[in-house]
Amino acid sequence: MSVDPRSWHIGLVGYGEVGRILAEDLRAQGCTVSAYDRKLDAADTAPAPRAHALEHGVALCDDHADLARDADFIVSAVTASQAVAVAQACAAGLKPGAFFLDFNSASPGAKQRAAAAIHAAGGRYVEGAVMTSVPPYRIHVPLLLGGPWAAELSPLINALGCKSEVASDRLGVASATKMCRSVMIKGLEAMVIESFTAARHHGVEDAVIASLQETFPGIDWERQAAYFFQRAIEHGRRRSEEMREVAETVREAGLTPWSAAGTAERQGWVADLADAGLFGERGSPGFARSPDWRQEADRILSHVNSSKD
Repeated sequence: MSVDPRSWHIGLVGYGEVGRILAEDLRAQGCTVSAYDRKLDAADTAPAPRAHALEHGVALCDDHADLARDADFIVSAVTASQAVAVAQACAAGLKPGAFFLDFNSASPGAKQRAAAAIHAAGGRYVEGAVMTSVPPYRIHVPLLLGGPWAAELSPLINALGCKSEVASDRLGVASATKMCRSVMIKGLEAMVIESFTAARHHGVEDAVIASLQETFPGIDWERQAAYFFQRAIEHGRRRSEEMREVAETVREAGLTPWSAAGTAERQGWVADLADAGLFGERGSPGFARSPDWRQEADRILSHVNSSKD
């Protein structure tokens, strides 16, 4: 395999928001990029990824094994529940010596099972923990790497614009860091949605925000709340799946994941409302883009009250 990563054939498994961002940034550097996503197999979900791939010169594959066959470097960016299954499916056609970077928000145990499949097929598995939201940073998003091949992969992908650092040569350390952080970050999203919506119902939202501002003066709670509502509405399904992996991470520590499990339920609940059209048509320009969290809270309260009738 060439030491120049720009000569790699790069395969992206998962062609959603993250996959498309990576595809755009890699293609802008002249990299050869192919992709596969299960959405390509359904007539109602295939047009959008096919149009994006055509626009950016990304070759689309028939399945996981087809993608893996020619790829020197594979990035798996799917929903957390599919992380192990995707690694196993790619292993069926894996090119010997290929790097497999697991971007998914899965528990340490899940990452270790995925690694076993890739290593058995002669690949080089590296766990990746994305430490903040991808869109603002794009390919430069802070990334922790783990596993025996992490130190070798890190400088190569950094040459492509990634901002990776090695957390450990032991699998599970990077993902545990990500998962434990998510107890707080995704939990804070769920708590703000629950707290602020309930406060809106009782007419005390201004007092609650004023109190929070006094306690945590470094946070603009109005702006932060709008962002939290937006992210949960748009990505609640993915966040809910991630939080179930977070809950498993907590269980692996011998603790009952009360907070993580509750966050998964709240994020999934918001996703259900979004899928039902409560916040507008998914994918439309105004969807999940309200700068005022009150508008979204009022929609939730209206729905809750109407369901009581």
